[in-house]
This record gives sequence, C-alpha cells and structure tokens, in this order.
Amino acid sequence: MAMPGRTSMLWPAPLSAPLSAPSSPSLWDTYNNARDGARDACTADTGVMSGAMLFIEDLKTNDTQVQVLAGILNVCALVGSLTAGCVSDWIGRRLTISLAACIFLAGSALMGLAPNFGTLLAGRCVAGVGVGYALMIAPVYAAEISSTRIRGSVTSLPEICISFGILIGYVANYLLAKLPLVYGWRAMLGLGALPSAVLAVGVLAMPESPRGLVLQGRVEKALAVLRQVCDTAGEADARLAEIKVAAGLADDDATPHERSSVGKGVWREMFLDPTPPVRRILVAAFGIHFFQHLTGIEAVVLYSPRIFKAAGIATRSEILAATIGVGVTKTVLILTAILLVDHVGRRPLYLSSLAGIVVSLTCLGVGLTAVERSAPHHSPTWAVVLSISTVFTFIASFSVGVGPITWAYSSQVYPLRLRAQGASVGVAINRVMNAGVAMTFVSLYKAVTIGGAFFLFAGLAVLAATFFYFLCPETQGRPLEEMEEVFSRGWRARLVGSPSATVELPVRNISADKALP
Repeated sequence: MAMPGRTSMLWPAPLSAPLSAPSSPSLWDTYNNARDGARDACTADTGVMSGAMLFIEDLKTNDTQVQVLAGILNVCALVGSLTAGCVSDWIGRRLTISLAACIFLAGSALMGLAPNFGTLLAGRCVAGVGVGYALMIAPVYAAEISSTRIRGSVTSLPEICISFGILIGYVANYLLAKLPLVYGWRAMLGLGALPSAVLAVGVLAMPESPRGLVLQGRVEKALAVLRQVCDTAGEADARLAEIKVAAGLADDDATPHERSSVGKGVWREMFLDPTPPVRRILVAAFGIHFFQHLTGIEAVVLYSPRIFKAAGIATRSEILAATIGVGVTKTVLILTAILLVDHVGRRPLYLSSLAGIVVSLTCLGVGLTAVERSAPHHSPTWAVVLSISTVFTFIASFSVGVGPITWAYSSQVYPLRLRAQGASVGVAINRVMNAGVAMTFVSLYKAVTIGGAFFLFAGLAVLAATFFYFLCPETQGRPLEEMEEVFSRGWRARLVGSPSATVELPVRNISADKALP
C-alpha cells in the first residue's frame, strides 16, 4: 500500500571559492555564498519518506500513524521556526544555519536507527526542529547577502534545493528498495545525516550577513564583509549607511547599549502596533505562506505513490519510478522559474502558476473520479492518462511560480528590524499548513473521495490567486530598504507597474546597480 512522505534531506553544495579569488567579487562571491546559504533549506526528505513508508512494514503502522509520521515533522518545525529569528539575531545567520544542520543530523540518525514506531516518531520530531530553523534562516541569509539585481533568483534557490532533495530521495528509494525490508527504509531515512554533517562544517567558510552583523552592533565587521562583496569602498560605505538607517541605528558605530536594544519591541510592533505599511507587509508575507500548501502540493508530493496507485499503476517499482518523474519535473521547472523571476517579475509568474494549478487539479479530480467510479472494472484509458499526466502538469505549474516565489517574496518584504522574527512567523505558518495537509489528506479523501479532495484544492487555489492579485504588489528590482515605501501606497500598489520601471535600476547595467544597496 502506498504511503506518505518525509521532509528534510539537507543537501549542501560545494563550498564557495574564497572571497578574494574571483575577479568580480560583488557578483560572483555574493551569488555563491547566498546560494550555499540557501542550500541549508534543502530540508526535503519528503521524497525519502514518501517511498520509505511503502516499506515500513515491520513496524505495522496503520493509516493514522502514517498521517502522524507525515505531518509531525512540520508540527515540530514550529519550535525551530519560532525560535530561529531570535537565535539568528543573537549568534548570527551563519551559525544558525550550522545549528539547523546539526539538529537535523541528530534526527536523521535517530530515524535510521529506530527499532520501533516511538523512536521513529521521536527522530521525526527532532528533525522537524532542524527543518524549522533551516526554512527560516536560509531565505533571510540569501536575501541579506545578495545584490538587488539577482536577489529574486538567489532567494528562490531554497526551493530548488528542496526539489533537488526530494528528487534525490526518490532516486534513493528506488535504489534502496531492493534491500531487505528491515534495512531498506532505515537506510533511506538515515542517509540524511551525511549531507547535514557536510553543511554544518561547510557553512563556516561563508561570510556572515552584513545586515545581521549590524543588528548585533558589529558595524565594523559588517563593513569588512561589504567591502569583500562590493566593487569599491565607497559603495560598501553607502550600503552600510542604508543598512544602519533601516536597522534604526545612529550613523556612528553602535554602542553596547544600542546592541542590547536592537530588536527590542519587535513583536509589539509586528502584532500590537504596526504601521499601515508594516500591516500590509505582514498580511502579504504571512498570507503567501498560508496559501502555498492549500494548493495541495504536500498531498501530491507526499502521497504521490497512493495517487499513482489509484490511477492504475500497480507495482512498487513502477510507482517509485513514477515518483522520480515527479522529482525531475519539479526540479527542472523551478530552475526555469529562477532564471525568469528577476526578469519577468514575481506577480506574473505567481499568477500564471496558480492558473496552471487550478486547471491541473480540476483535471486530476475528473480523472481520479472516473477511475474510482469504474472500479472494480477496468479503468478508462483516458482517465488513467489524464490522472497521471495532470500530476506532472500540477507539479510543473507549482514549481514555476508558487513554490519558489513564496520564499523569494516573503524573505524580501520585511523591514530589516522585523526580518528575522517576521520570517520566523512566516515559516511557522507555512509549516502549520504543511502539517495540516499532510496529517489530514488520507482522512479527507476517504471522506470526500480522492477526486473530491483535488476539486477542493482547486477551489482553494482560486482563493490564493485572488489574495495575491489584490494584496501582494510587485517587488522586482526594489532594494530591501525600500519595501516599506512600496507597501506604503496601500493595496492599490499592485496597479503600479514593475518597480524596476520607476526606480533607476537597469537590469543589464551592472555599474548602475552598484549605486543601490
């Protein structure tokens, strides 16, 4: 019986070259370091767990336990995501990435050695805390260390890493499926410890975020990092001045008293006394996380084996091979989105993505309903083909917009003084929705049929499109320090053309870009 999935194989990239080596440090090194920071968010053992659950037969799990295993990681991710903001302001973005990797390493090892369901569940809980840390800090680090011109692409990299991790998980499932059952699923789950160990050490070779350093009062260190990633000392000084203003610090270096007050009152400003622009930012950033998983992505990725089985694919090897196709599709289309996001803009990609999702989910619901109604007789060929093909078109549609842009958009819009805590709450909302779908999908489709479940997701995707169209303005080409100004226009900001058209920020003119933070 096809069963669900898991969410966290940290898959780091090779270490960046030393900052002084490349001839164009402000672009080359910034991109590489932000990219490797984003690799921390490759918490994608969803692929591994979706296959591993096919083989956890020695533990005699039932459907309820399956749903708990699928969703508990994201419930526990709340602990990590809600504490990661304060921790990252305290110890820095870079060490927080390393901490996330260490926590996930411990969880993976516990799952791989689990002798019973309780230990396996405990490992999932520990890994979930690491996932929460990783998903919060990676986009923030990437946004803070990258230049305006490439920020959209760089902050979308966590999603490609998640997709690559899912793909690696699917491939590992296929290769390890031939092991004896008692070893196969343990190997699938335990192997996540290896890349986590590499990341925990490798991230120490990367520079700290200059914005994070300013929040800690380490202004001179922030200036040193900026001089490594900027072309001229004058540019570094200008960017530092902008960052200090955004952080609410004086023009001179922060004193210990100032350092202790950095971040004071952040939660009050966010939830009790936000300004109108901050209120709009929070609605947009939290809302985009809320709707991401209501499109049904977790149901498709985690439960793709069950969906393929319902569509008529019979053997385990065929099911696992089909899930590899899902992983390949997701990865390739997210790469496409990363190439387009800084040229096309966030809104066109996101809204086009949702249009494809609505059509795909509707067709998937039609196909699965026809297959289900034909049982126990032979399913109509058209329904089988429609069901299988629309799984892939759904994954493609999600991956070209809703997947990467959720992280790119939400990591950029917060004011600096609220960014770490805002990102923490956003990730917490994301994980709650993820867990909600993962822990209820089996019960949902048993109550309303599997086709009916996807009709429901299609309707929710329409709501997501309405929300994004009216409440999320374009941020393409805007420096991080200008986001409050973008949202100060009110909800009608969406009617303004691409900000890059109103700000002197030519995409192809790198020298002009240097004048901006």
